[in-house]
Amino acid sequence: MPEKSTSKLETDSERDSELLKIRAHHLCCIQGFQGYGYSPAFVANMRAVISDLESLPSRPLKLVTVCDAICVSCPSKRECTIQESILSRRIRQMDLVVLDKLKIEDGSVINADEAFGLINSRINSSSDVEEVCGTCKWRQKCLWYMQAGK
Repeated sequence: MPEKSTSKLETDSERDSELLKIRAHHLCCIQGFQGYGYSPAFVANMRAVISDLESLPSRPLKLVTVCDAICVSCPSKRECTIQESILSRRIRQMDLVVLDKLKIEDGSVINADEAFGLINSRINSSSDVEEVCGTCKWRQKCLWYMQAGK
């Protein structure tokens, strides 16, 4: 019996180590990324996250409305972590709109390929895209925004 509970703990631990925390609106950003960014470190990190997801499309993601694996290298991270910040509220609102459109709760775990499928099937009109991306400074350079906004 103890062996079984140890195995279960190892399985849970392995799953947690595979779990990638991603802001809900970053599901759009990942698809439209072209190499622009806030800094060279941010661009390198974004490329690493995208590469990781391409190599393991079924990787479990925890969809969140707080700083994530992409935010860790953002020069604006400090400002975003201050909950009273206008920037953090605006970015969190983008996450909440995405979660609402996907009908998923904050903190839900979903495989990456399923999450991207939902994004592309449920946020597909120009008004949906504008609602999510309207205030984003990168939208005019984002391939996902330009394609989804048609």
